[in-house]
Amino acid sequence: MKRFILKLIRLYQKSWFFRSRILKTLFLTDKVCRFTPTCSEYTYQAIEKYGILAGGWKGLKRISRCHPLNKGGFDPLK
Repeated sequence: MKRFILKLIRLYQKSWFFRSRILKTLFLTDKVCRFTPTCSEYTYQAIEKYGILAGGWKGLKRISRCHPLNKGGFDPLK
């Protein structure tokens, strides 16, 4: 299951058309992530290191911080 989720994240990262449509629909912008590494890469690393539940939770918390009112910046996985 973990490998399947990680493959879905990679597929999402590689499909610019799909990502830009989601971003425009949900956030009215197609700008990339405010953080380095991107939220999808952060989630990928978190799931790889901590597993689906703990890593997925870390990824969701990170995604919830990724909005126009947050400055963003360098935020590596700890």
